[in-house]
Amino acid sequence: MNRIIKIIVVVSVIIIGALDAMATEEVLYKVLKASGAFEIRSYAPSILAETIVDGDLEGAGSKAFSILFRYISGANRSISKLAITTPVTQEADGEKIAMTAPVVQQRAQERWAVSFTMPATYTLKSLPIPDNPKIILRQVPSRRMAAVRYSGLWSEKNYLQYKLELESWIRTMGLTITGDPVWARYNPPFTPWFMRRNEILIPVGAGDDI
Repeated sequence: MNRIIKIIVVVSVIIIGALDAMATEEVLYKVLKASGAFEIRSYAPSILAETIVDGDLEGAGSKAFSILFRYISGANRSISKLAITTPVTQEADGEKIAMTAPVVQQRAQERWAVSFTMPATYTLKSLPIPDNPKIILRQVPSRRMAAVRYSGLWSEKNYLQYKLELESWIRTMGLTITGDPVWARYNPPFTPWFMRRNEILIPVGAGDDI
C-alpha cells in the first residue's frame, strides 16, 4: 500500500509540474494559416539569451539548458539605479528572470545554438548582463515561420521525421524556405513524453502569399 501511495504522489508531482510549465509565458505570434498540425505564424520581434554548445541533437540541449537556466536564476549583473543622493551610486545584484517558452535549438555550423526567449517586458538595455561570457543577448526581428506541432520524446528520430513532414507541407503550400529549421520545446525534462509540446519551426518568405 505504501508503495502505491508513493507512486501516486510521484505521478501527481510530475503532472502538476507539467501543468505549471504549460502556464509559463509564451512567445507571442499570430496564426496566419492552419492545416491540421501545421501552421504559418507571424512572430513579433524578440530578444534571445543564447549559448552555442557541442554535442549531438539530444545532448546539446541538456548541456545548454543548465547554462541558460543559471543566467535567468540570478547568475547575472543587474544594474539598478538608486535614488539621487550624494554620491550617485549604482549597485550590482543578480536578477531572476521569468522563464518564457519555448526553449529553441538550431544548427550553428557543426554545433548547436540553444536559446531562451526573454520576457517581453525587457529590452536589450534593461536585461541583466550574463556572468557567463558564453551567453549572448541578441535581438531577433519579426519573422514568418512555418510550424508543425507534435508530442513525444526529444529524439533525433522524431525531430527528423517532423522536419521532413514540415518541409513537404511548405513545398505543397508553394512557400519559400528562407532559413534553417528550429527545434522548439515547451516543457521541462520531467514532463511525461505524451504531455510534451514540441515543434519544428522553419522560416518562410514574408512576401509569399498565404
